[in-house]
Amino acid sequence: MGWKGILGFEYGIVQGPLGPDIAGPELVAAVANAGGLGLLRAPDWESPDYVKELIRKTRKLTDKPFGVGVVLAFPHKENVKAILEEKVAVLQLYWGECSKELVIEAHNAGVKVVPQLPFCTYDEVIPLVFAFLDPREMCKVGSLEEAKKAINVGVDAIIVQGREAGGHVIGQEGVISLLPRVVDLVGDHGIPVIAAGGIVDARGYVAALALGAKGICMGTRFLATHESYAHPTYKRKLIEYDKTEYTDVFGRARWPGAPHRVLQTPFFCDWKCLNAQENETNQPIIGRTIIHGVEREIRRFAGTVPNPTTTGDIESMVMYAGQSVGLIKEILPAGQVVKKLVEAAQLLIHQTFNPDSI
Repeated sequence: MGWKGILGFEYGIVQGPLGPDIAGPELVAAVANAGGLGLLRAPDWESPDYVKELIRKTRKLTDKPFGVGVVLAFPHKENVKAILEEKVAVLQLYWGECSKELVIEAHNAGVKVVPQLPFCTYDEVIPLVFAFLDPREMCKVGSLEEAKKAINVGVDAIIVQGREAGGHVIGQEGVISLLPRVVDLVGDHGIPVIAAGGIVDARGYVAALALGAKGICMGTRFLATHESYAHPTYKRKLIEYDKTEYTDVFGRARWPGAPHRVLQTPFFCDWKCLNAQENETNQPIIGRTIIHGVEREIRRFAGTVPNPTTTGDIESMVMYAGQSVGLIKEILPAGQVVKKLVEAAQLLIHQTFNPDSI
């Protein structure tokens, strides 16, 4: 079943690499200790020594395997080198194309790889793919056409992310329509598919399994946990608000061409029609923060979410969230999120979908 053994981990639950530093050692270790796959987020600038420190801090909190996510749109070569030297279980690469040379180098270091194929077009969706030490390599695909390419190189699993997801998402198709098409495409190849986007509870988990997925990847649900490094106000807003919007208002200068899904906070609703020529560079400073040990100013419309060190006008800062945020009713320990998801999904299947109830 989908809650057993996916990707070599105990359960088919993956915690997305929440950025820029929300997925820290405490969150990743808690997910790993509960049997899921936790992913750290590497800095969006070169800081290899800090990356090693981040990995070592996590290892002090868990003896289970975990991974690190890297955004290829930003400087990353030294960070990746540090990750390979530390021999984490999974290297997750996002928003860029991974070279064959890097895949070989990672495999030689005993690290599983998550490469990405070229950017998606308007009718495609970004998925994630996890590569194992099997000689076959895993690729990140953005459409059925890219999925075919991934099959040809021998991928081991595909995570299909729909437009419902929070944070930066370039795809335009919902997971409920794309997921079964990818499942059908890879069905004869024995490649497990993992669903992402708008999944926060057992019902979403079971729905993904019914559509052919073998597991799920969640961001917003793990954002709303005790261990996530989000600012308390940010976490509170995840419970308070239930609507999101797909936009490009935040971080236009720092990460151009990177649309995102955010909470419909009062600040966002006031500014969501911001002129396309405007960006954060000429805006007033509304706060300060420390991200991965580096002090930063936060300007209005910056794409930086608030963490516990952030000061200033917190409610005017970006707050990423997936479309199903309204289903999250409380902040829980991350391990409990994993446990409750697995138990509730099993119960739902046995009670609702057993032969006597059909």
